[in-house]
Parts: sequence; C-alpha cells; structure tokens
Amino acid sequence: MREKILISTGGSGGHVIPATILHDHLLKKKDVFISTDNRGYKYLDKDIHKILIINTPKLTLLSLPLNFFKILFLLIKSFLFLKKEKINKLISTGGYMSLPLILAGKFLNLKIYLFEPNLVLGRANKFFLNSCEKIFCYTDQIKNFPNKFKNKIVVIHPLVRDEFYKTKKSNPNDGKFHLLVVGGSQGASIFDKNLKKIILNISKKFSIKIIQQTHVNNIYSLKEFYNTNNIENEIFSYDKNFIEKIAKSDVCITRAGATTLAELSILNVPFIAVPLPNSKDNHQFENANFYLKNNCCWVLEQNVFDERIEQLVTEIIQNKSNYNKKKENLNNLNCQNNWINVNQKILDNLYEN
Repeated sequence: MREKILISTGGSGGHVIPATILHDHLLKKKDVFISTDNRGYKYLDKDIHKILIINTPKLTLLSLPLNFFKILFLLIKSFLFLKKEKINKLISTGGYMSLPLILAGKFLNLKIYLFEPNLVLGRANKFFLNSCEKIFCYTDQIKNFPNKFKNKIVVIHPLVRDEFYKTKKSNPNDGKFHLLVVGGSQGASIFDKNLKKIILNISKKFSIKIIQQTHVNNIYSLKEFYNTNNIENEIFSYDKNFIEKIAKSDVCITRAGATTLAELSILNVPFIAVPLPNSKDNHQFENANFYLKNNCCWVLEQNVFDERIEQLVTEIIQNKSNYNKKKENLNNLNCQNNWINVNQKILDNLYEN
C-alpha cells in the first residue's frame, strides 16, 4: 500500500500554489491529500486534488476565547481524518490554517515537515520548528530563524510548476517592448489606478505592448483607455495560459510574492518588484531583496512608485547592457534548477531514514 501524505495549506495563493506543486512532486509515488480553508479552495482542482476543508479562524489574543470551541472541533476533525486515512507524514506550507492539523499530527506521532518560501520565517512555522523533522526553504539565510534549529533547514530551488521548466522564452519579433504587470493573488490597486497614465507617457517615446493582470471589474476600463490611446494591450484577470504571457514579456512589474518571483526567474524575465508594504513581517521586501542582491531585478518601494517608475522603465528600455546583465544573472541563478533535481531533493529528505 502506498504511503499517505497530507499537505496542509490555505489562505492566499502564496501558500496554496506551492502546496499544489509539492502535491505534483509526490503524487507519482505517494497517495497525497491537501487540506485547505475556504479561501484557499479556489486554487485547487477537485478533479485532481483530494481535498479536506479545515476552515481555521484567524487567531489573535482577543479572538482565541471566542474561537476556542471551533478550534477544538477542528482539532478533533483533523485527528479523526488523519487516523481514518492512516496518514504517515504531514507537510505544512505555513499559516495559522495548519494549526489543528499539526497539533493532531503531534498527538498521533506523525512526522511533520514544514515549507517556508519566504525570506522571513513565518510565525506559524516558527512556532512548530521544535516539532518538525525538517523545513524546506529557498535559502539558509532566513530572517528571524533561530540558530538552534538551522540544522533542520533543507535548501531547495524555488518551486514552480513542471510546465515552467518545459516552456521556452519566446520573442514575438514585433519590435515592441512587452511590459507585463502582475498584482499577485491579493491584487495591486496601485497598478490599476496609477500606472496607465505612466504607460501612456512611455508609449509616446517607445513602441510598447502592455500585458496586464487586473481585477475582472477593471478589465473594460483599462482596455478602453489603452485602445483609445492606440497602445497594444492584453488585459486579463485569470488566464490558464498565463505562462505564455510571461514567456513573451521583456520585463514585469510585480508584487514580490515568492511564487511569482520564482516563475519570472525560471523564465528569465527581469522584474521590477514593488513589495506589498503591509506584508507580514515585511516578507515581500525580503523576497525581492534576495534577487536584488544577485543583480537580477529592480526594487521600488510603493511610496516612491509613482515618481520613479516612468524613469526606471525608460532606462531599462534604453540601457540594454544593464537589462542583459540581469538576464544573464537570472540564467546563472537557475542553471541547476530543474524538476528532477527539486523532486529528488524533496524525496531524499522525506525518506532520509
């Protein structure tokens, strides 16, 4: 009988998408379940994933007494599920959503593994470091990581879906500069409201095409603006072929979620990262700073975005040597990154003993 693994996740795409990639890495050899909350469910496919809903409420000192019985119920539900399905190992991608499952897993003496995609250790992961066997990270230089647990870190290449490794960077050969704008799973209203007039100014100096992800309610108004001003555009909210839009882009303006940056990196697309200012523990800034230190990107903090973005994009279009150097550095950063290497590293550490 195949060993059974549960991957616990939930919340934003930053937690759930890596969980689905871990699922794909393990599925050929293991029976894999994914637990999520209601928010994370939209990122899963019920025809592909075996899903358990554990809708953990957000925990604060004030809410804990009110949610005590709900947490207790979810703990019992998690315990019964783990026991009934005879789960052997549990992997958590972080977040308070995993609390009932990890506690239940500890009661059942399951081996627990953690995953931390950000450059700042998440609070839930920090809480469970003592209980885990190992924690998978993209670097061993994680902020707020206790020194006494550093021996548990397993460094892997950033997780991206298998099709990213198979996709080749494409060149549309239309003589235009292709600018991709991505707000991430939590959106970025600053890109919708503030960027279009800047794009208009840039289009008066250079031949460009804008490829922009936005909320579905903004698609019509953005398309109308760009069409009225004769700027070639692709405006979308969700596209299952999003990978193709990345592959044909020259530069991306983006938030700094770990998965988005990994996807841009593997497809060799330099990016301008605009970290979400209120991201927990400022982890988006640290994510972007990792690539900045490797001279793979540009970073603009949100409070200077409006005044500096036009000049920066103009410089990128004009200064090909700086742009090409960043592409070269991205290529060097990913030279050993492939599905087989990542898969082997994960399996070797899950079954080390």
